[in-house]
Amino acid sequence: MSGTCKYSCDTATHTLQWINAIIDFLRPYAFLIHTHVVNFFKDRQWEAVDKEWMDCLRKDPVENLLLIPSGVVQDHWPVSLKDFVLNLRSLVFPREPADLHMSLPDLHMVSVNSVLAQGMNMKKKHEVEVLSAIVSSIADSVRAHTIVDVGAGQGYLAQVLSFQYQHSVIAIDACSHHGRVTDARAERIKKHYAAQMRKSKSGNWSFNVPKTITCRVISIDMLKTLIGMSLHKGDAEHLGLFKEDNAKLIDEEPKSQCVANSGTSLVLAGLHACGDLSVTMLKAFLECKDVKAVVSIGCCYNLLSEEGADNIETHCGFPMSSGVKSAGFPLGKSSRDLACQSAERWKSLEKDDGLHNFELHSFRAAFQLVLSKYYPEVMETSPSIGRQGKALRRRQQRKVEAPLHHKEVACPHLHPNQKGRFPNIDPNEPETGTYRTLLVP
Repeated sequence: MSGTCKYSCDTATHTLQWINAIIDFLRPYAFLIHTHVVNFFKDRQWEAVDKEWMDCLRKDPVENLLLIPSGVVQDHWPVSLKDFVLNLRSLVFPREPADLHMSLPDLHMVSVNSVLAQGMNMKKKHEVEVLSAIVSSIADSVRAHTIVDVGAGQGYLAQVLSFQYQHSVIAIDACSHHGRVTDARAERIKKHYAAQMRKSKSGNWSFNVPKTITCRVISIDMLKTLIGMSLHKGDAEHLGLFKEDNAKLIDEEPKSQCVANSGTSLVLAGLHACGDLSVTMLKAFLECKDVKAVVSIGCCYNLLSEEGADNIETHCGFPMSSGVKSAGFPLGKSSRDLACQSAERWKSLEKDDGLHNFELHSFRAAFQLVLSKYYPEVMETSPSIGRQGKALRRRQQRKVEAPLHHKEVACPHLHPNQKGRFPNIDPNEPETGTYRTLLVP
């Protein structure tokens, strides 16, 4: 959604004004944004929408409806509907591409060669090329000794930073399979470079190979422990012992905190660090003096844990700031899911595809209605049907994890192999992470 925005994030005060303006806009429509699309049909919630709007929109062609998320209004609409869409457009965060070289004058982007790009599709290759250059530039500017790739997945970013930019990198991911893939790819890449050096008779046989850690990062203390241990010589090798066993790391948390003024500096990096993992990185940046910068491209914001009566977590991903907390406006899962929908995708749909989408939602709602009316016990007990099933699966997961993490109840696992709704880096929309954090009071 494009348009001139009258708000800014130049200061904490300006940011809070923007947040409050968004909340004031949303409050009257909470009944809509807190409702899943299936329930909108099942519970006939269109009856709560302004009648004048509905009388107008039900006659509009599908092409017009698909443009609404992009802030496009039609001349024949009621004034109140036009004002609603235009006010919404004025509150949207701008998505114009940033000029990277303005923010990072020393940025030098290098194309990833065919060996390092093995396994990457075009989108992933673009993301890794851009982000690795940014992370490397920032790591050089703060003279970082080590880059910690949080939620490293299969190690694409970590390996480009290691082999191409010659940084010391630690790659953390919760999936042991990802760790094995990362190690295997690194070994193949190392052999390729070694063969090249033998052919060229180069005497430099030193390689920076990323060290992998398999560990479920469930708390700020755990990430701080990993960071603290990486500051000491030999500890990175010791970290390899935590394969699929957080219990040992939990036991060592009190002993291994970040060491202020240790003379060592790190950069935290994350490409599609999902949900609470992005929040944990930001908190580590604030609480660890040894972490000099954080470059995070988050995703799966709908998976953020949220403070509320139904959430037993002690450390939630949303809200982060006292300003948002004081507003007292809960988002809820349906709102977070809705926020991850891409207006550009709806805008690009043709008429037939748009109609097909609407039909799918209608049939899914009809199925839900049948289940609710004739098979309520299935709705309550089945872990595979509907939103209640998702909540049940999460509760079951927490029960399994709780005995291992005896200090706190573990949040649902979030890592980059969970697909985000729309990424922050796109070849047509190059956006960057930032290592400056703006705090809202």
